[in-house]
Amino acid sequence: MSAPPRRAATPVIAIDGPAAAGKGTLARRLAETLGLPYLDTGLLYRAVGRLVLDAGADPADPDAAAAAVAALAEHHLRRDDLRGPAADAAAAAVASLPAVRAALLDFQRGFGAARGAVLDGRDIGTVIFPDAPVKLFVTASLPARARRRWLELEAKGIEAPLARVEEEMRVRDAMDEARLAAPLRPAADAVLLDTTDLDPDAAFAAALKVVRERLDVT
Repeated sequence: MSAPPRRAATPVIAIDGPAAAGKGTLARRLAETLGLPYLDTGLLYRAVGRLVLDAGADPADPDAAAAAVAALAEHHLRRDDLRGPAADAAAAAVASLPAVRAALLDFQRGFGAARGAVLDGRDIGTVIFPDAPVKLFVTASLPARARRRWLELEAKGIEAPLARVEEEMRVRDAMDEARLAAPLRPAADAVLLDTTDLDPDAAFAAALKVVRERLDVT
């Protein structure tokens, strides 16, 4: 049996990028390969958004979002309704609120600092762990990302025209990039990984090469 990979103490691998770029699949596979905990930070915002919708409130309402954050529990991250147009829009709305991002900041940092971790989201390398030794910004063209999301929805039996999925994703991108609180952008020292023309195995190989170089793992 081969020895486990050598790595730096409590390494943090920060993976950012827009929706359906493939960062979640990539992050989970890296975490499994390196024996690190994994956190999809987007689920935090999706769960908060869903809790606001459950209460019949507006996800853009700071008071309603604050109440949802206070009620957030780990089991909320395992809900089966955290994907889809409504969840996407609610997540984008609550994520634009500085108070929500601040409230979830300590949770994310504590998760990564304990034993190291692979975290994916939209501000991991710029805000949550700006000193992470490995930062990847995973992206793809809008049509490619929209088709991936459309296929995910189809597999779940959720009917949505591809054109609508692409438009909703375009709006979500614009909100993420324009928000005042932690806008979506690559960290200055992030490695850009465009997955438009890459299959999952090729994307993983490219990412693992970067990780091995940055963390000096063997």
